[in-house]
Amino acid sequence: MERRRESLGDSRQCLLFWGMISLTISSILPGLRPKPCQLNKPCEQASALDLWVLYISLFLTSLGSGGLRPCVVAFGADQLNLVKSTGRASRSSIFFNWYYIIMGLATLMALTVAVYIQDNVGWGWGLGLPTIAMAISVVVFVFGYPLYKTMKPGGSPLTRLAQVVVAAFKKRNSVRPADPGLLYENGELDAAISTTGKIIHTNQLRFFDRAAIKQEGDELESGHPNLWKISTVHRVEELKSVIRLMPIWAVGIMVVAANSHQNSFSIQQARTMNRHLSHSFQIPPATMSIFAVLPMLLALVAYNRLFVPITSRFTGNPSGISYLQRIGIGLTINILATIAAALVEVKRKSVAADHGLLDKPQAIIPISVFWLVPQYSIHGLGEAFVAVGHMEFLYDQSPESMRSIAAALSWLAIAAGSYLSTFIVSLVHKYSGEERNWVPDTNLNRGRLECYYWLVSGLQVLNIVYYIVCARFYTYKTLEVKGPADPPKENDIDGDGHVELTSKDKVDVGGEGHVESV
Repeated sequence: MERRRESLGDSRQCLLFWGMISLTISSILPGLRPKPCQLNKPCEQASALDLWVLYISLFLTSLGSGGLRPCVVAFGADQLNLVKSTGRASRSSIFFNWYYIIMGLATLMALTVAVYIQDNVGWGWGLGLPTIAMAISVVVFVFGYPLYKTMKPGGSPLTRLAQVVVAAFKKRNSVRPADPGLLYENGELDAAISTTGKIIHTNQLRFFDRAAIKQEGDELESGHPNLWKISTVHRVEELKSVIRLMPIWAVGIMVVAANSHQNSFSIQQARTMNRHLSHSFQIPPATMSIFAVLPMLLALVAYNRLFVPITSRFTGNPSGISYLQRIGIGLTINILATIAAALVEVKRKSVAADHGLLDKPQAIIPISVFWLVPQYSIHGLGEAFVAVGHMEFLYDQSPESMRSIAAALSWLAIAAGSYLSTFIVSLVHKYSGEERNWVPDTNLNRGRLECYYWLVSGLQVLNIVYYIVCARFYTYKTLEVKGPADPPKENDIDGDGHVELTSKDKVDVGGEGHVESV
């Protein structure tokens, strides 16, 4: 729950901070890094101590980032009251837009200011300044603690899911009652994990309903239910909600895999192209990513200020479009980005052939690197739709006690997509032949990278067809909460200021990212 997210985020923030400190120290102290390379002499190899310090620093940084990022997303969105009227755009949608705007600005700073400092001032300051910024964020987080909205921990959500599976399996031969109202309910037991409302019973995945069938022997000697033998309807529906969102979660894996070439092959292309802005300055190949970040930032701002107000007039949806529609638009735009990449590669090799440079992989082809800007920009535009929509979908459609896990799933999709991309490239490299290999190791000019891009475009088309089928049959979760005209009474609010919802008005948590009275 939120308090657990807060404490976990605090501890992981400290891990990330210590990882950055150790990285900074290793870049400053001569004894923790190899000596600089000297002209016409082989570079000194890193010692065992150097490598251990580096590995431990990277491990702490990775561990801290892995725990911090999903907690920040879920905890930040949880600060907003999502149980509200539908007269305006979803607050969660606005939050995720601004979250990605801040992330984009941070990425932009890393690609420009941080890289400049590292190259021209030194790695000590290049790593030291982000570490100082991280220290400031830890202080701000600690002093802001009294202002956060927190709730009592509700136990391990993964344990609850396992309990439902075990209880349903034990009762696999039991007959489900025709009336779902006869299934086990316990509002007091579920109070800590259903503060925004209990999830209403659905007729999907009915096998798991057996976990809520009441039988003799389901209680402990103390009179409390044995949760490994019986689960409430709310807990059963938590499991169903997680299972229902997994097919759409999987769509994000192919999105990441298809876009991974922006950080690999596109950079290789940029190295072979004219990157000069003047006689003395040229764009570093890796910095080309700013042409994806800038359009994403502009698109996110325009989405809030222009797209939502205009589309809401036609759709009647205060958020303009649902997050499932937003994901679909982003998937379509990403296909266009890959097609643009294929066309630019054809143009790049055509210019290389015209100037007799196909067999000179180190030569600079007389074609501007800005030919790559369209594919980066289209990718950034698609990211503004699919990435934000995907994150918002996982957050809103997951059970309230599992939103940190849902946010972690988004990052897990990024990791899985990276591995999938590596797997696809390995297969293409192995089976596309030796003479005209699509993704050659040495001479990109003699490769057929455009064929790889066409292959990825085809996979993206299959992915969007799969997504349309999943979205067509997806069922939004339905909650049971107080109605808009029934404000919480004084005795419904506990000492910590938490609202206890007890009435049985149904609300549908739909694609707008908020609840609607029905």
